Amino acid sequence: MEYGITEGRAGLERLEIGALDPAEIEEVLDVVARGMRDNPQHVAAFGDDPETRRRLFRRLMAAAFSTRDLSHTLVARWEDGAIVGVCGMMPPGNCQPGLGQQLRLLPTLLSVGPRVAGRLTRWLGAWQRHDPKESHWHLGPLAVDAHLQGQGVGSRMMRAFCARMDAAGEDAYLETDKPINVRFYERFGFEVTAEQEVIGVTNWFMVRRAVKGDR
Repeated sequence: MEYGITEGRAGLERLEIGALDPAEIEEVLDVVARGMRDNPQHVAAFGDDPETRRRLFRRLMAAAFSTRDLSHTLVARWEDGAIVGVCGMMPPGNCQPGLGQQLRLLPTLLSVGPRVAGRLTRWLGAWQRHDPKESHWHLGPLAVDAHLQGQGVGSRMMRAFCARMDAAGEDAYLETDKPINVRFYERFGFEVTAEQEVIGVTNWFMVRRAVKGDR
C-alpha cells in the first residue's frame, strides 16, 4: 500500500522503526534513491536529468551498501511492511572504506563514466578529510521516500537513532548538503563543526555529543 501525505501524517503512530532485514535491501535502495534524488550534491555529481540521477545514485548506494555491515541500519515500515524510510549508521572505526572495500567500489566508479567518476572522487575525498578522528557513529544515509517527506517519518527515525546513541554514550557525526537539513538535525542536538564547498555545493559537517543521564 502507498500512503499519501494525509494518510502519512495521520498514521505515523502505525510506523514501526526496526532493524533492516537483508532481504529488504532492494526496497531500501529504491527508497534511498527516490528520497535523495534531488539533493544538491547529487545534481552536481550526476547531472540535471532526474531519472539519470536516481539510477546512478542507486547504483552507487548499492555498491556502498555491499561493502558495509547493515546490521545497524534502521528502517521505517508501515503496518503492511512497506518501507518508507531508511536510517543508515556505521559504528566507530567503520566510517571510511578500507582498501578491500575501495577495490570493490572501483567497478561502480568506472561504470558511471570519467566525468561523473571524477566528481564522485572529489566529493568522497572531501568528506573523508572531514571525518572526525575521535570515536563516533556515522549517520547516513537518512532518507524518506519522496511522497512522504516533511510528514514526520524522518523525525521518528532520528528519535530512535539518538536514543541509541545516548544509551550507549556515543557521539555521532554526519554530512549534509541542504540548509533545511541543518535546521532539522539541530533539533536533535547536532551542531555544525565545519562548512565547505564540495563540487560546487555547500556541505555542512555536524557532530552530536551523547546526552548523559536524565534529559
